[in-house]
Amino acid sequence: MAEIKNYTLNFGPQHPAAHGVLRLVLELDGEVVQRADPHIGLLHRATEKLAEHKTFIQSLPYMDRLDYVSMMCNEHAYCLAIEKLLGIEVPVRAQYIRVMFAEITRILNHLMWLGSHGNDCGSSTILIYTFREREDLFDMYEAVSGARMHAAYFRPGGVYRDLPDAMPQYKPSRVRSARNLAAINANRQGSLLDFIEDFTQRFPKLVDEYEILLTENRIWKQRTVGIGVIAPERALNLGLTGPMLRGSGIAWDLRKKQPYEVYDQLDFDIPIGKTGDSYDRYLVRVAEMRQSNRIIQQCVAWLRANPGPVIVDNHKVAPPKRERMKYGMEDLIHHFKLFTEGMHVPEGEAYAAVEHPKGEFGIYLISDGANKPYRLKIRPPGFSHLAAFDELCRGHMLADAVAIIGTLDIVFGEIDR
Repeated sequence: MAEIKNYTLNFGPQHPAAHGVLRLVLELDGEVVQRADPHIGLLHRATEKLAEHKTFIQSLPYMDRLDYVSMMCNEHAYCLAIEKLLGIEVPVRAQYIRVMFAEITRILNHLMWLGSHGNDCGSSTILIYTFREREDLFDMYEAVSGARMHAAYFRPGGVYRDLPDAMPQYKPSRVRSARNLAAINANRQGSLLDFIEDFTQRFPKLVDEYEILLTENRIWKQRTVGIGVIAPERALNLGLTGPMLRGSGIAWDLRKKQPYEVYDQLDFDIPIGKTGDSYDRYLVRVAEMRQSNRIIQQCVAWLRANPGPVIVDNHKVAPPKRERMKYGMEDLIHHFKLFTEGMHVPEGEAYAAVEHPKGEFGIYLISDGANKPYRLKIRPPGFSHLAAFDELCRGHMLADAVAIIGTLDIVFGEIDR
């Protein structure tokens, strides 16, 4: 009788649980994974090389398209790197707005992760729940930037504009009767800050609903407890960051350890796990949503009490106000020069990192004094996490590979770049 050997299975890139365009070549012994070889590059767009041929401002919208579920956090690191080279101080109000939207983005990311991870593991209900809240968060994005996803709201020197005093309201249509509009528009009667505050008051109970669905669910625990375990020392050696590292019990968070913007003025905790498995990482991310909600509440209170500028008053870096351009020739010239030639960043190099929802997201910039970067390198958290996939998968069943892809929280826009 012929000897039974291991066989190879292609998983993805078109499989819905591959989270983008990941191709896995799995070596299986029956249904047990012996080796996993991730093939990447199917979404490569040469972002870093394209940045060398665009002005600093023109490259900003490309950041939204890296990790396309954590848009403003990508912009944040890019702006911090440019500001470090320029040596400029961002107005405090702009810093609070940035932090507030970075945490709104963290909740957006974790809701997307929770819904898709739950769906991959067999709970399609959680996907419907999480997308319900994502709609409100997208409305916040749209109110400040005009776009639901690719906002380009953070700018070198601050943010594009101040928070609006009114929220857009739903109007009667074929799918919404005038009778139901009063209830839908109830929390949209005031400013954006009122809308955000209303969301932060409702959100803890909504997170409780997710936990009722999953935390003690027998099937969920069977799919995640003891799956993809990483010891603390090994997590450090593999270069893991964010919830992947904190799930193994290491309290490393750039917002606390290397504070940027106004995080050192805010009160929040760093949730950590104990066993370093997929279930612990789930608990960490759910707890992070609660902490982000706390941070947003503190930012809303501060922003209500402290009006002020939201971008630097330096027209070599930030455009003049639109009203001034209508009657001031100097302002019109500044605007034209900034959006055609761009800003000239002093010669030097800088690295800026933020605590992105997925881990440490860093931008390394080299400037030769021109209006374009000489070199741009992106440090995406997902790249290091995917590199650990083979080690996490070995000895697990084929079905567990899906749960491990989910727990990594990978997005291929940033991995392939």
